[in-house]
Amino acid sequence: MGQTLTRAAQWTSASEGGEGKLEFTPINETILNNIIKFVEGFPGKHPQEAQMPFKKALVWQTSLEPSAFTGGYEQTDDGGLKSTAKDKEDNPFLVMEKRGEVNCILKVSSLEQVSAVLRTAGDKKMHEARCILEANLDPLVNILGEGFASVEGEDSATVRLLDQIQKEEGEVKEEKEMKLKVALIVQQFDTQLMSQSIKEIAKEVRLRPEQVDREVKLLQSYSGEDENCVLESIVYTSDYVFANGCRAPPWRQVHGEICYVKIKPHDGDALSVTAATAGVFLNKGSEKEGEEIDYEREGEISKDLITLLKEKSSHFAGKIDKKEFTLQEENRRDEGRYDANPDDDGDLTDRRDDRGKEKEENEEKQEKQKTSKKKKKAGTQKLEPSLKWRNLGVAQEENEKSKKEKKDKEKKKVVKEKRTSRISSEGGRKAKTPAQEEEDFSESSSESEEEEETPDRRQESNADLPSEYWQIQKLVKYLKGGNQTATIIALCSMRDFNLAQETCQLAIRDVGGLEVLINLLETEEIKCKKTRISDKIPVTDLTPDEEYLTDPQAERLQIGSLKILKEISRNVQIRRAIADLGGLQTMVEILLSPNKDLKCLAAETIANVAKFRRARRTVRQHGGIKKLVGLLDCAPLGSAHMSAETEKDIDVARCGALALWSCSKSTKNKHAIRKAGGIPLLAKLLKSPHEDMLIPVVGTLQECASEQSYRLAIRTEGMIEDLVKNLNSEDAELQMHCASSIFKCAEEKETRDLVREYGGLDPLVKLLSKSDNKELLAAATGAIWKCAISPENVQRFQDLKAIESLVGLLNDQPEEVLVNVVGALGECAQEPSNRMSIRKAGGIPPLVNLLTGTNQALLINVTKAVGACATEPDNMTVIDRLDGVRLLWSLLKNQNPEVQASAAWAICPCIENAKDAGEMVRSFVGGLELIVSLLKSEHMEVLSSVCAAIANIAKDEENLAVITDHGVVPMLAKLTPTTDDKLRRHLADAIARCCMWGNNRVAFGEHDAVAPLVRYLKSPNNDVHRATAEALYQLSKDPNNCITMHENGVVKLLLDMVGSEDEGLQEAAAGCIGNIRRLALANEKAKFQ
Repeated sequence: MGQTLTRAAQWTSASEGGEGKLEFTPINETILNNIIKFVEGFPGKHPQEAQMPFKKALVWQTSLEPSAFTGGYEQTDDGGLKSTAKDKEDNPFLVMEKRGEVNCILKVSSLEQVSAVLRTAGDKKMHEARCILEANLDPLVNILGEGFASVEGEDSATVRLLDQIQKEEGEVKEEKEMKLKVALIVQQFDTQLMSQSIKEIAKEVRLRPEQVDREVKLLQSYSGEDENCVLESIVYTSDYVFANGCRAPPWRQVHGEICYVKIKPHDGDALSVTAATAGVFLNKGSEKEGEEIDYEREGEISKDLITLLKEKSSHFAGKIDKKEFTLQEENRRDEGRYDANPDDDGDLTDRRDDRGKEKEENEEKQEKQKTSKKKKKAGTQKLEPSLKWRNLGVAQEENEKSKKEKKDKEKKKVVKEKRTSRISSEGGRKAKTPAQEEEDFSESSSESEEEEETPDRRQESNADLPSEYWQIQKLVKYLKGGNQTATIIALCSMRDFNLAQETCQLAIRDVGGLEVLINLLETEEIKCKKTRISDKIPVTDLTPDEEYLTDPQAERLQIGSLKILKEISRNVQIRRAIADLGGLQTMVEILLSPNKDLKCLAAETIANVAKFRRARRTVRQHGGIKKLVGLLDCAPLGSAHMSAETEKDIDVARCGALALWSCSKSTKNKHAIRKAGGIPLLAKLLKSPHEDMLIPVVGTLQECASEQSYRLAIRTEGMIEDLVKNLNSEDAELQMHCASSIFKCAEEKETRDLVREYGGLDPLVKLLSKSDNKELLAAATGAIWKCAISPENVQRFQDLKAIESLVGLLNDQPEEVLVNVVGALGECAQEPSNRMSIRKAGGIPPLVNLLTGTNQALLINVTKAVGACATEPDNMTVIDRLDGVRLLWSLLKNQNPEVQASAAWAICPCIENAKDAGEMVRSFVGGLELIVSLLKSEHMEVLSSVCAAIANIAKDEENLAVITDHGVVPMLAKLTPTTDDKLRRHLADAIARCCMWGNNRVAFGEHDAVAPLVRYLKSPNNDVHRATAEALYQLSKDPNNCITMHENGVVKLLLDMVGSEDEGLQEAAAGCIGNIRRLALANEKAKFQ
């Protein structure tokens, strides 16, 4: 275990100098599961070795109570526990000691007892194993001794032990032999675990610049305007190549980005692609030629360009799969004649062509011509250097001109620059490089970024301003020029005003008060910096007659300044101004102050300011996330009697959680919180009895639950139980955040089961009665929706009469509530009894009415719910009477592929259960032509759903004739090369149905649909086998199709399926073989006549 935990496991730390923590990653989860399985099974496989006493006990803080242990244990006088099993020296193998009222320490000295602890932990065994390994970083040292510590290079501990055994006799020899056996067993397990971990790690994609460059050049050689080429064009956005082979600018290379590529497929819009070490993905590109790229990622990460392009371009995928691509004519002239090898597999990723120097020079010339054209086009535009280049001192002349044009804004910049230079020169803060200062803006945030566009509002000079505005201006003047006493009095007087009023907030900003308040925070040892009234520039050299403040006095000034900043930072414009003036950097430094009041105020102010993206990024760049996570580590929260110092620690943790809540709206900050070890600390704070602590903690977890690693941690750290418990709180905001967290976490089945086991479904249903609180209602209905994915939970909802409550919410609710309500009804309607309940509760009419909406998420859920209800004939009668099928059909015109697919799936049960389905479908003008045209879609789900709908439509002979006239046969035949099993199944169904009309089965053979269908029989999916066998049976009624099937080896595949337990598959397979056999006999008979 030692080598695996040292080299393969992924560790982090809670704070600087803190103990290591295991990250919540899939690799770590696999390692922990394997260790748990090994330890639990050890006593059964090796009973004697399991009783061997450890050299030193494993010690850790456990979440288990003494009452959890039964049989073989006895209570101690201090309320702890010890095992009846003891070693030779009469020491118990397991001892549990009480530390305070809530904490227990376990000391275990045998593998048998470790196994017993894990079994006792039950659902929390993952958490317990994590605690053991985090507290005992190298368990083998405790089990076998210091000589077995994990070391680099060759480990000779086993050899030394073997030598010692040969020299010993009697009991000592037996003990060492057992020790050797344990060492060999653990070593073998460690080797297996390391091997498995390496395989997991190897699956992670790590691209290099050379690989990307080879792939781009390869694709360029197969690109051109000719339709036979795979792409129209593919070019780099930058010609400059750094020494490391990357083309991305340095401030993007720190994020692992290699280069950016513009790709123009033949069948779609141009794609802007980022190639990074983690893979390739689409970025947002640039709106105009010559503008800087928006680096933010869109969509999933692919392993290489080929894979990405296959997903985004059906033309590209088709050419690759069919091997119908050619080199450009220019490349052919460069290389001479190109002979395509018919035996080659056609995969671009496996082809490697050696190009001559001449070809490379030609490519470079072409690239230079393209870039020169771009520069000419961009010449008419006014170009300005980015912040990165301004920081490097480039284009100073342009900056001078801009300073003259914008004097007001530049004055603030001068103040900030001089203050920053003074700080760096005095050693107060380390200067950052431009690359560090200007990190990218590409952060995905769950919060609207409207604040970024907020106009700068200034009070008009001739406006009728209240008296408070002028009084605050006078106080700011005292702050600037007064002595120590005047400064403190001015701060106290300023707090007497209503700082929540916008006029007071803007008055402080307009007269330069923000600069002074932030300047007061920047104390160094015992100096308090001042500002000259005349030019507002901070003094760097304090004269002897200037006053020096003692440390407590300086802290009072900081506290006063922070109290004002905390209040006024609720204003959007003030937040931006604080960030512009460098206030966040100072507050982050204050988080390390020994004064707890200062830390609280700084964290609360950061929480207010970090409401927009740039502020959150600044906090992260200056180490604020790690410092804020450090604030969460406070004393136990469940103590009945807490000292004043402990209460302050808890308040510090609450303020830290508030700041992390604001910062967690950024994806990168979520990762930073996890890396800093924030998850275990949040789990600890979640057990707090104080609601003012719980709200920011749960709020942070709710934001972070969008990440898979956090959802895993919330489940394995036992946080679901606490979230469910807090659903019963009297605080509506806390209930809302708990429900929202469950909403996000319930994507996984394990979490849904835990919510049910801890009794979380009942309070969620009770929250449906609070229809006046829309935010709480949206969270509760969302949690119910996700929990309803599990049939066991649906049964409980049925007992709680949740269906009726949900139906009652289908009217007069905002869209965010309706999306969740309809989603929940759609999941509940998968159970037949609930479909009747929805109809009896009057839910069908409002569901049908919602089909006329425009909200895409709502339409997806409504179509699913209506489709599920339509499987009941009585429900279908109501849907038909309300013209619901026509509304569903109209949604096939929607531009969103998910809506199209969901509507097509819903149409299938409608056709199956309608009384006169054929006539109903024909009554829709242009409806059949519309659904056939969707077979041209590029989305697999749309194609699958449309094929399923066509299979149902084709049951009516007249409708089959109409769709045949609309060209359904060649379109279906074109889809047969697919490898997607879901599409294969429904495509085979549609082909089988369409064979029933005219010469369609002959037409399918002429369009090469038969041979690909034979390959479907090799799929592991039984539904695909049944549908394919039926299609082949219908196609085998044409002699030419029989010949094609026989040539592709269909007989052997079908013979295996004749013995299937599925009767439908049996009959279709036997029928197809019979038709082929009859044709063969007819040919034999014809030969002898």
